Amino acid sequence: MSAGVGSMQLAGERASVSESAVLISGVYDVVKRMFDLFAALTLLFVLAPLLVLCAVLVAVDSPGPILFRQKRVGRGGKEFTFLKFRSMRADASAETHKAYAVEFVRGTAARQASKSDQVFKLVNDSRVTRVGRWLRRTSLDELPQLWNVVRGEMSLVGPRPPLPYEAEHYKPRHLRRLAVKPGITGLWQVQGRSRTTFEQMVDLDIQYVERRSLWFDIKILISTIPVVLWGRGAHVLLVGLCCMAALS
Repeated sequence: MSAGVGSMQLAGERASVSESAVLISGVYDVVKRMFDLFAALTLLFVLAPLLVLCAVLVAVDSPGPILFRQKRVGRGGKEFTFLKFRSMRADASAETHKAYAVEFVRGTAARQASKSDQVFKLVNDSRVTRVGRWLRRTSLDELPQLWNVVRGEMSLVGPRPPLPYEAEHYKPRHLRRLAVKPGITGLWQVQGRSRTTFEQMVDLDIQYVERRSLWFDIKILISTIPVVLWGRGAHVLLVGLCCMAALS
């Protein structure tokens, strides 16, 4: 066999493998989207009374909008409107969080002392309202993100979406975490959450991007259950509900 013919055959095999990978990825994206849509719509229907209760509590507790809308960076760097129940005063400045978030990305942020651990997040934030503290503790403030899932901007499983001013400080390696839709839970959420550094978080997100499959998503959802039971990290209640709906 000549070198030219051998090179042509090798190129053809590589093209075939590449086409198969694209096909598998396309099937996965379609199945995952159906999975996300069904689970999110089911949860929104089942939790409708709880959503109304949270909305009333937010409205009564402090003046301002019920929902907190914030620009986040999603798949491919595309921005979308991220939804939460408002847990801070309506006139709260974002500068405190912005300064800490930039330090976190740069690797210069100091750990904050929480009740049980040293974490990379702001604790005892005076901007948080009375009801807001309860919503955050139970993660009920995250429930509106199910609508982000319905709209196709987020998934049940994936990296958490960064703020634009965080993404501005990303290095090329960090941008790899934006190759997939952001999620409500993911490897970072079940393997450390606020206890990890930014680089450790990126490592976990890249690992997910490279290994993603429907089976891997299910494994992450199952792995989230101990997080729910032991109360580690944030998004505890919401993620638990998502697991129960998605795996039922």
